[in-house]
Amino acid sequence: MSLRIAHISDIHFGKIAQPAIVDALVHEINGADVDLVSVSGDLTQRARPQQFADAAAMLSRLEADVLVVPGNHDVFAWWFPIRRLLDPLQRYHQYISDDPTPSYVANGVAVLGINSATGLTIKGGRIDGSQRDRMREFFTGRRDSSFNILVVHHHLSRIEALGWHDIARHSQHTLDVAADSGVDLILCGHLHISHIEPVEIIPGDHRLVVASAGTATSSRGRKEHRRSNFYNLVTVETDHFLIEERRFDGRSGRFIKDCETRFERDPSNEPPDS
Repeated sequence: MSLRIAHISDIHFGKIAQPAIVDALVHEINGADVDLVSVSGDLTQRARPQQFADAAAMLSRLEADVLVVPGNHDVFAWWFPIRRLLDPLQRYHQYISDDPTPSYVANGVAVLGINSATGLTIKGGRIDGSQRDRMREFFTGRRDSSFNILVVHHHLSRIEALGWHDIARHSQHTLDVAADSGVDLILCGHLHISHIEPVEIIPGDHRLVVASAGTATSSRGRKEHRRSNFYNLVTVETDHFLIEERRFDGRSGRFIKDCETRFERDPSNEPPDS
C-alpha cells in the first residue's frame, strides 16, 4: 500500500500570485509521481472571473487527479452583498467545481473535501450540519480504506505554537465527528503558515494530525514564513505516513525539502474483514 498526495493551498490568483512560482509548482508536482493533488482553498484573491479562469488553467496543467475545496477568498467580495449572501460560491462553481464534498478513494486511502467558505463571515469559516453528515456517511464503516483524510480550508483547532488565530464556526462539533468517523489527517490552509501538529481530540483515545500548508504561490506568507512559499508532500504507507514540507528556493527557482515529519499508523484503524 502506498499513496502520494501533493497538498497545496492559498494560491490567490490575482495581483499577489507569482507566475514564476506557479510554473515551478506545476513542474514540481508533475515530476513528483503523485496520485492526487489536494487544493485546500483560496484559489483566487477577489473571486473575479479572470482569477478563476487562471486558477482553472493551472489545475488543468496538473497531470494527477485533483480534489479542490473553496476558501473564503473564493466567495463574492463584501462589496457584492446580495451575491455574497445568496450564492457566495457561484463563480467557484462555474469555473472550478460544483461538487460541495469532493472525494477520492485509492490504495486503501479515502479523502473527502468539505466546504468551510461562507458569505456570512468576513474571513472566518463555518461548517454546517450537511457537511458533517457527509463526513459520517463517507468515512464511517468503510471497508475499502484504512486511512482517512479530511480536506478543508479553515482550521478546526487552534495550534498553540501559532498563537491566536481564527477557526471555523462549529469546529469542535466537526472535530468530534472527525474523531468518531476515524479521520487520521486533516489538510488545511488559510493561515499562510506551514505547520504540522498532532491534535488529541478524545483524550487518551483518538489523535489525528493537522497539516497546514503555507501559501503555495502568493507573496503573502505570514509570521516566520513571510515571503515564503510552501506545499506539502504526503506519502501514506502501510505502517506510517510522511509529511514533507517543501519550500520554494528563489536562487534555484524550484521547491526544495524544508523538513519531514513521520507518524506511525495505528493498526487498530485497519478496516474489518469483509
